[in-house]
Amino acid sequence: MFAPPVPAASDPLLPAYVRAAGGVRLRFGRVGARTQRLDVAESGGYRARFPTTFDATSEAVLINTGGGMAGGDAMRVEVALGPGSDAIITTQAAEKIYRSQGSDTRIQTTLSVEASARLAWLPQESILFSGARLSRSLTIDLAPDSELIGCESVFFGRAAMGETMLRGSLRDRWRIRRAGRLIFADDMRLEGAIAAHLARPAIGAGSRAAATIVAAGPRHLASCDDLRTLLAQDAFADVEAGAGIVADLLVIRMLSVDAQALRRALVTLLVQVTGRALPRTWST
Repeated sequence: MFAPPVPAASDPLLPAYVRAAGGVRLRFGRVGARTQRLDVAESGGYRARFPTTFDATSEAVLINTGGGMAGGDAMRVEVALGPGSDAIITTQAAEKIYRSQGSDTRIQTTLSVEASARLAWLPQESILFSGARLSRSLTIDLAPDSELIGCESVFFGRAAMGETMLRGSLRDRWRIRRAGRLIFADDMRLEGAIAAHLARPAIGAGSRAAATIVAAGPRHLASCDDLRTLLAQDAFADVEAGAGIVADLLVIRMLSVDAQALRRALVTLLVQVTGRALPRTWST
């Protein structure tokens, strides 16, 4: 039996000093033939670990030692790639967003990719418990010739527990700029009766999981038709998905009534888009 979700209140029920706040700041640069981490800053319960890689790429795994986030918690991630560097950023596990007593859980991510650099931003999914309130923003600044693969996914309720996200809030904001010019602006807002909203045909048609992938760079734009062919295969039968070009970005949207089906399809798709195996944490 689940506790009923609490609607938003004008004043939080818990004071700010009992909430968690922190984040991670990373800077990568090209050193010889390899990408190296140059600066690492950690605060609160957030950490970064760097698995050994055997190519020129650097990999970082973000860890929330608190095991999840609740209403009033705040996390900030800043990643900067210097010229010619190549990095993959992921998370140790799915991020759990617990039921709120009134305040929003806030996640703010800022990515900067300088000339000829390549970044793959591949966090695992955010799982919203019933009654969760998540406000999330992703801001990306690209150089004229840099490359990006960015992915964010969200599960509405704990499917394995038979939970439906009856009430809550999700505000998700994307802003991508190329050489200072805004090329992608996307906002999603679901408020109140989340399950009822997602049941509407024009919104989710009963979906319980969603994902967005964006990819910047000439090779990604050229792959759009191949990806559409892939999305039509049987492996994606339980997922509604589409791919298209927006400005100079490849954009892929995915929805599914089965959260695990979406994750399996997402893994297949990301391997195709990135051209490499996903970080090991995706399979553990």
